[in-house]
Amino acid sequence: MIWKSGPRRTFAAVAGGVLVATAAGCSGDDPPDATPVAEQLAQAVASGDFAGVPLGDASAEDATAAVASMVEGTGEATTRTVTVAGLEQTDDENTREVTLDVGWDLDGSGAQTPAATPAPTDTETPTAAPTSTPTASATPDTPDWTYQTTATLRRAEDTEAGWTVDWSPALLHPQLTEGATLDLSRTAAQRADILGAGGEVIVTERPVYRVGIDKTRVDATLAPTSATALAEVVGVDPAGLAARVEDAGERAFVDAITLRESDAAPLLAQIEAIEGAVAIEDTLALAPTRDFARPILGTVGDATAELVEESGGRVVAGDVVGLSGLQAEYDEQLGGTPGLVVELVPPEPSAEPTGTSTATPAAEEPEPAEPEVLFEREALAGTPLTTTLDIDLQSSAEAILADVAPASAIVAIQPSTGAVLAAASGPGGEGYSTATLGQYPPGSTFKVVTSLALLRAGLTAESVVPCTSTVDVDGRAFENYDDYPSGAIGDITLREAVANSCNTAFISQNTVADQASLAQAAASLGLGVEQQAGTPAFFGAVPAEAEGTSHAASMIGQGDVLASPLAMATVAASVAAGHTVAATLVEPAAAAPESTLTADEAAVLQDLMRAVVEDGSGAFLGGVPGDPVGAKTGTAEYVDDDGEIRTHAWMIATQGDLAVAVFVEDGESGSRTAGPLLEAFLGGT
Repeated sequence: MIWKSGPRRTFAAVAGGVLVATAAGCSGDDPPDATPVAEQLAQAVASGDFAGVPLGDASAEDATAAVASMVEGTGEATTRTVTVAGLEQTDDENTREVTLDVGWDLDGSGAQTPAATPAPTDTETPTAAPTSTPTASATPDTPDWTYQTTATLRRAEDTEAGWTVDWSPALLHPQLTEGATLDLSRTAAQRADILGAGGEVIVTERPVYRVGIDKTRVDATLAPTSATALAEVVGVDPAGLAARVEDAGERAFVDAITLRESDAAPLLAQIEAIEGAVAIEDTLALAPTRDFARPILGTVGDATAELVEESGGRVVAGDVVGLSGLQAEYDEQLGGTPGLVVELVPPEPSAEPTGTSTATPAAEEPEPAEPEVLFEREALAGTPLTTTLDIDLQSSAEAILADVAPASAIVAIQPSTGAVLAAASGPGGEGYSTATLGQYPPGSTFKVVTSLALLRAGLTAESVVPCTSTVDVDGRAFENYDDYPSGAIGDITLREAVANSCNTAFISQNTVADQASLAQAAASLGLGVEQQAGTPAFFGAVPAEAEGTSHAASMIGQGDVLASPLAMATVAASVAAGHTVAATLVEPAAAAPESTLTADEAAVLQDLMRAVVEDGSGAFLGGVPGDPVGAKTGTAEYVDDDGEIRTHAWMIATQGDLAVAVFVEDGESGSRTAGPLLEAFLGGT
């Protein structure tokens, strides 16, 4: 189709979808206001839909199709904002020149919508000359690329609007001509590192191999067989990979797995021996080892279709993005800003005969014109994310949990700062962050909280409480754990009750400390309250209301009381610090809450936890080198899927400026199951 432009004596008006030639009549009457047509045009250039715009030499359908073709290479996520910057009369009283401000959101980060704003009224005030100077956006709410373009309106008395618009591709951009298109390309930004305590690098770009089947290197009929062989070498599902290879295009590369350099090295020879199998060198943001803090740090990889759709244009197919954990939560910060280039792609040239021979001239293929860069934005590298994790402590905790079959965790906090130095989840959790998100009854480790409530009710460490074999509350009998020392039965001090973890002694005080006082004491130790750790975390739940057996169970950390290992490490940290601690895993640290724990209360709790090591169930920690250790064991009953009663094993401890919680989902007891893990961790620090 040939588009007409420039001065002419005939105009085309749209009538019933057919272009009808009409004379451009002139009247002595004042011309109608051209502002509404200018606004319609701005809306059409923004949306790409020219329905309703009175075009003089094209149909709305053709103009709409032409714009769609011109912008096809910019992607679906791009949007345009167009406003009328000026409307002036030319030398001909029957024409007007409209100046349009055009802004593009190229990466989905802007807030603009494809709509026009009110135009200036039809006046003779001159406007600035049109320009297409590239302009980079200053904020996410401003367009990435801005320029001006112009359009001509012509008086047309036989149209309802009284004006028609000269159609031209230049309505979209002043340098566009028939057949030319706009193309948008992206350059990935350098992904930033994740750092640990002291700025030590945890996650950075490390060498990997992308292993898969290159269908250009194998006969199509043999490709599924090669895929099956490759899957067996690298340990992925053979049937699944074979099906994906069979369904892929004839020139596709089908990923099987991405391997660290060290993991790929022993397999390279076997991969090379499989027809069509390739291992491509690449880099990927990775932690020091495959399992290092994996549930917390998360992973990166190719953007899924769902992530692309949810990003609103920020992410496109082929981008490497965070898929889970901190990598996903802080993806925008870590991923940076991609580079953008908009090019004007000239129309394909047509071959023309050359030569002077009388013979039929040969047609030479003309050289295609080079695309012209209209806008360019350099990629901006991501900003590093700083965590509080100590690489040595995290590695030590993970090594200790490596052979623990049930879900397990070790969390270490620095009481003076609230920094989470380690948050390790054992392999039994199958990738779940047991350390930060687990929800379990804390058992007798909660007796530190109950002790604080009793202190506030008037008891002291030397107050005498009855430790009986059983205690009855509303018809339910509560007992001590199976191997409770018989020599600690009777009237004992609160200090002795904590040291030996006497259930009945604490339950007997259920009328001294009500449920509300338990919840308040827990909050003073950072349990059961919301905290901003910088990553999703569960800090426990302690009901403020409970009576009878429910309240009695709460006194020993059962019933409806729940905690994560991170939450119980926070309890220990608050005791050690002498004030309410706010745990932080991602810097900068959240503002510390106003402490409701006094130094005097904390001093008594520190003494009670020391008693556990000096005279009670944590005596095995007495030989740990370094500062004195305070601790509390915990065993919490639960019913498994088969209806059997099992036990969670807990232990918390303090040593100098370190607070630790150890948890094993299924264990014999706190001292026998969690205790050795805690001892190994403290002994290794």
